[in-house]
Amino acid sequence: MRFETGQVVISTAGRDKGALLAVTDITEHGVLVCDGKERPLERPKRKNPRHLLPTAYHLDAPAMATNRRLKRALREVKIQ
Repeated sequence: MRFETGQVVISTAGRDKGALLAVTDITEHGVLVCDGKERPLERPKRKNPRHLLPTAYHLDAPAMATNRRLKRALREVKIQ
């Protein structure tokens, strides 16, 4: 699986299972994700890529500029 910064993903494991998250960075140890509320941009969560389901949605830089904008952008994403 290939992840990109700004991509919207769904958590498939852990306390945040089923939550929509945005990829903020990719490291050799995992993928860093935020949602703007439980996981603000200042404190991203490192997740194993196997525990993430990629979606076709991508957020642009202005949508990921602040926690408030990130929360709003994730709220507007509609997953079938």
